[in-house]
Amino acid sequence: MKNNSLDVFPPGSIIGIMGGGQLGRMTALAAANLGYRCHIYTDETDSPAAQVSATTTVASYKDHEALTQFAKAVDLITYEFENIPLSSITLLKNIKAIRPSPSILAISQHRGKEKEFAEQHGVNVAPYQIIKKISDLESAIKTIGTPSVLKTCRFGYDGKGQIVINEPEEIHSAWNQLSSDDLVLEQFVEFEKEISIIIARDTNHKTKAYQAAENNHVDHILDATTVPADITDKTASMAADIGLKLAESLDLIGLLAVEMFVMGDGTVVMNEIAPRPHNSGHWTQDGAQTSQFEQFVRAITGQPLGETKMTRPVKMQNLIGDAVKQLPSFFNNPNAKIHLYGKHEIRPGRKMGHVNILEP
Repeated sequence: MKNNSLDVFPPGSIIGIMGGGQLGRMTALAAANLGYRCHIYTDETDSPAAQVSATTTVASYKDHEALTQFAKAVDLITYEFENIPLSSITLLKNIKAIRPSPSILAISQHRGKEKEFAEQHGVNVAPYQIIKKISDLESAIKTIGTPSVLKTCRFGYDGKGQIVINEPEEIHSAWNQLSSDDLVLEQFVEFEKEISIIIARDTNHKTKAYQAAENNHVDHILDATTVPADITDKTASMAADIGLKLAESLDLIGLLAVEMFVMGDGTVVMNEIAPRPHNSGHWTQDGAQTSQFEQFVRAITGQPLGETKMTRPVKMQNLIGDAVKQLPSFFNNPNAKIHLYGKHEIRPGRKMGHVNILEP
């Protein structure tokens, strides 16, 4: 039977996690510390999350029979990535409670809906237009101008599914490369910094915000996060207000990561949201009173939220591809806290782990 959306799940309950990546791995580790068991549903063998979890189902995300058996075997369901077929989520929600809710997932996995939702709730986003056909793009480029960024509405992360258009003459090439009838054209934002904030919200509608983090991307992939961010108190307050407003408007139970651009005048523009633990929140494992992963488990199981206060300035450094070969130097640094993901094959652009370097 489906659980009530406000049920409290005590330690000993089984949390079903859709996805077997590093976010699921670190969520499962935090859940175990709180007395929960995790059942991973993934389409890959020997996934990072499966290595540290009680049970794993390996099957397609479209396998309705496997999904049904998975749902029956757990007490509640969550997810560690957004690109899950909505038909599968619909099936699951009719069997067990899903936190954060499927309605939030539907918004966050579509860039256009994400921006429309933000605008409807008074949050600034870059000028954009939904693109369904080439004539839409031809019209939009006249309004939005160049440079601009053409993005797929779905399945885009770490720079995938997007092309910068510097001149109007490039639109046909960009259209042909992305080859989709579900796109969004965004005005290129001239920002000073990229920041993110993570908001937790529980079943009693109580919220807590983490310190704003400053992010540095290399080749569209997050390379490092520094906390505290080098921004004014006013900008930090605006970022927190945006995160809290979105969490409330979405009726969130769980975590919400909000990526933002800081403009030259100190104002902020929302970029993207993610209703789950986030790469830019890994610093909380060693630099905050409660890690984002423990907080996520607390929120979705109906437990009280932990304190989010920063305990120590920290720089989170992703280990991407061959960067993992620098491990000896981090082991020799007494202020470095190493977190590896259990991935065996090193590939360019693949996140192999991260290191939290604490301020001495």
